[in-house]
Amino acid sequence: MAVTAEEIQEDVPRSVLESAVIRFAGDSGDGMQLTGSQFTLATALAGNDLATFPDFPAEIRAPVGTTFGVSAFQINFGARGIRTSGDALDVLVAMNPAALKSNVDDVRPGGLLIIDAGAFSKRNLDKAGFAENPLTDDSLEKYKVLEVDMSRLTVEAVKEFGLSTKDSLRCKNMWALGLIYWMYGRKRQPSIDWLNNKFKKLPDVASANIAAINAGHAFGETAEMPAEVSAYIVPAADIEPGLYRTVTGAEAIAWGLVSGSQLADLDMVFCSYPITPASSVLHELANMKHYDVQTFQAEDEISAACAAIGVSYGGSLGVTSSSGPGVALKTEAMGLAISIELPLVIVNSQRAGPSTGMPTKTEQSDLYQAVYGRNADSPLVVLAARSPGDCFDVAIESVRLSTKYMTPVILLTDGYIANASEPWLIPDFDDYEPFPATFRDNPEDFHPYIRDSETLGRVWVKPGTPGLEHRVGGIEKSYDSGHISYDPDNHQKMTDIRAAKIKGIANDIPLQEVDQGNESGRVAVVGWGSTYGPISRAVSVLRDKGEDVSHIHLRYINPLPRNLGELLKGFDKVVVPEMNTGQLVTLLRSEYLVPAEGLNKVNGQPFKIAEIENAVRARLES
Repeated sequence: MAVTAEEIQEDVPRSVLESAVIRFAGDSGDGMQLTGSQFTLATALAGNDLATFPDFPAEIRAPVGTTFGVSAFQINFGARGIRTSGDALDVLVAMNPAALKSNVDDVRPGGLLIIDAGAFSKRNLDKAGFAENPLTDDSLEKYKVLEVDMSRLTVEAVKEFGLSTKDSLRCKNMWALGLIYWMYGRKRQPSIDWLNNKFKKLPDVASANIAAINAGHAFGETAEMPAEVSAYIVPAADIEPGLYRTVTGAEAIAWGLVSGSQLADLDMVFCSYPITPASSVLHELANMKHYDVQTFQAEDEISAACAAIGVSYGGSLGVTSSSGPGVALKTEAMGLAISIELPLVIVNSQRAGPSTGMPTKTEQSDLYQAVYGRNADSPLVVLAARSPGDCFDVAIESVRLSTKYMTPVILLTDGYIANASEPWLIPDFDDYEPFPATFRDNPEDFHPYIRDSETLGRVWVKPGTPGLEHRVGGIEKSYDSGHISYDPDNHQKMTDIRAAKIKGIANDIPLQEVDQGNESGRVAVVGWGSTYGPISRAVSVLRDKGEDVSHIHLRYINPLPRNLGELLKGFDKVVVPEMNTGQLVTLLRSEYLVPAEGLNKVNGQPFKIAEIENAVRARLES
């Protein structure tokens, strides 16, 4: 009979840890993302702070057992504030030789390897590129190794349910999850409830997976473990009281866009074309029709952008989304939106490029594209989210600025933020100030380029409003009438007024604050986007050691906060970590003539805390 869902009582001494970093790794068909998400749920319910990093291959189905097909899920959780998914791994759960080969170098010396020894056949070793079996030579001597034949034990645990060997082995990830649940004192019931709901039409499948979880947990309790393999407890973190849930960046962007449209009192239409990693926003919004949201999957990127412009012309909020290659295709339409001055939110979930590049890996290489990447002088607003939870507020701000100033707004996120998750304190929506959009309905002295004297935004008119019939288009318009104009002086005036409108938004955004440290000193570490976590932790470590270092993180990229130049000039050195070859560095140097220095990487992986800490320390010592 299967082990019941009741938690098995245990009396085992546990070492107390402040934090731990675990990575589950296996073939892309081994369910590593599911395993990681379930451990994340259990960890959040245990009261730990956490950050995750899903990492998966671009191929839909890479050859089984090869390094090309390795999928991994990393989680850093602790009793203190967690700002990154972690540097070196404390535990690596490797489901096959390819997973071990691809990930073992990230394990700290003395870290624990939990290995499915049953998967280390000669054929799998050959596929992974091992000349010798690492379980029998001395190549793993600097780690603690727990070899378990998970494959055999899983098949035994689920045999009563009559599954085939292939289907039985699909439960192996749940067996591994059960073992990790025991090791870190996690409750299984949330995962058991999830499995029962997920497979309610396939009760044998649900029961088999539950049996696998319980068997892995029981193995931890009853097996005679090597002396170096311990059970741990990570106490709950001291975090602000309130109602929390885990949230990914894609989810938070979707909710923020919906919230922004409600605060603006507008219906929203999200027009998109599938592309990794941006598609998750489309998937999330497709389930939110009850919030006056419509989604439209277009035939291509250009159609998606143009459809969103049509939505805004019709008096609703048009939003489009893509990653760098798709945004490149949208740029002509974005120029049209700038010319006809309509609200448009463009979400760019950046990924490693150029061209197709590495579609499932993260990068920050679209800053030039966002700020400069259109024909002619065509400025627009650029914002950047710094974490999954921050995406909610940045999405709302994107809607506010776009509708108030009648301009396109680019919201920059990236593959790491889109897929990673963190605990999010669910806000009280009543705390948000509405910013209802206004539409002109007075036909007196009307033309479509009448401007608000404060914002310089043109009037917004719903088609069909009596007496306010008008046309818009890509050809230059007269400042005084809205008619087509080829007058050179008029074009100069229209170009200047569009630039002044964007520049003036600096008066409507907060002054730049210092996230950590003093407002002047030896070194300022300046970041944007998903570098926030590793920069924040590296700076806090350096400051704890008495170093004169400050952290400044930008949300507003164009226009920049109006006090940023003076703030940067108060530091001897400015260091800018970016997952590109130095794009914000160029912007800061050209805008403020400050000697900013880049710290750059483009390997598809987020910064490690130690990389930033060591680089800043080197500059302090130079």
